[in-house]
Amino acid sequence: MRIAVVANGEWNQEWGQQELARYDCLIAADGGGDRILEAGFLPQALIGDLDSIKPENLECCRARGIQIQQFPREKDETDLELALDYAVSLLNTPLAGQEPAQNSSHLKEIWLLGATGGRVDHLLGNLALMLGFYKRGYRIRAKDPYHELWLIQGREAIKGEKGQELSLIPISEYAVISTEGLFYPLHKDTLRQDTTRGISNVFLGEDACVDISEGIVLAALLNLQNQR
Repeated sequence: MRIAVVANGEWNQEWGQQELARYDCLIAADGGGDRILEAGFLPQALIGDLDSIKPENLECCRARGIQIQQFPREKDETDLELALDYAVSLLNTPLAGQEPAQNSSHLKEIWLLGATGGRVDHLLGNLALMLGFYKRGYRIRAKDPYHELWLIQGREAIKGEKGQELSLIPISEYAVISTEGLFYPLHKDTLRQDTTRGISNVFLGEDACVDISEGIVLAALLNLQNQR
């Protein structure tokens, strides 16, 4: 099951309509409900303090029987963190007649849409959530019309296009990185958290490989079709 949590950040309506169609389950984090409904879809659940979603869209969710979990505005978690927790609960609930597949990597992946742009403190908080959920065993892949962001440990093959940019940014204090298929090669090089050496590498073809032997790295893939 492909689950997407939709926040109220960077968005493009045409991109959003195409992107939302890729998922089996949509979860709205407060104002993310506007994004989903205005693209012609319905969320499975609406989560948050509900101070951002438009009143008419909130009423639509109620009229359509959408599950709504409302929280007080004064709380320790952001609406997005609560929505991600809800997504985790779905991933840990087996379908009827099936056993839970705890070791299946695709069942531990959550897509996050509209979580960039706007307030910088929210963006930094969202990156912190990506790291926190990663440590719990859930990979969050954040997408907007221009980028895709995810965390990497170990070896991973990455699909792209010739000329497409890929940045590799250490989230840990340092990371030891090797790459294949990128213009600026790394061979067990140590990239530190306080440098910019991993920014704007470039695909030589359609396939690249990144091997993180130590540390955790944030991968940022630029969307060629929607460059600013």
